[in-house]
Amino acid sequence: MSCYEIEALRLGLMNVLGTEDRSAREHAEKELDGHLDGPVEALANAATLSEIQRHLDAALVDLEEEIAATDADDPEYDYLRGRLVAVRDAERAVRRLTDQGESVLGGLGEAHDVLHETFPVDE
Repeated sequence: MSCYEIEALRLGLMNVLGTEDRSAREHAEKELDGHLDGPVEALANAATLSEIQRHLDAALVDLEEEIAATDADDPEYDYLRGRLVAVRDAERAVRRLTDQGESVLGGLGEAHDVLHETFPVDE
């Protein structure tokens, strides 16, 4: 069993961050072998944080549907529920990353404004 959503998220974040760790990428790709379709594939190929959020949401819906269709006596049921908790936690982490990035962007805009207020430029 593998947590396909987490491995796909790792690949998507490697894309967004420009991570060049070949062994980490190969490990994630190996874990996903034969499971790259739908939202998981889109998540693995995401190039922006907004794409990651959108595809992670879709992967969560699919996972929730899989859990709903699985009998509680099925040996895989508890693992699926654990996977859901891990993916929801990852979703919150991506949201925090996005919020922090937007905060940095806003802070840079404020710094730019203060710099121009302090040292006006005649245009």
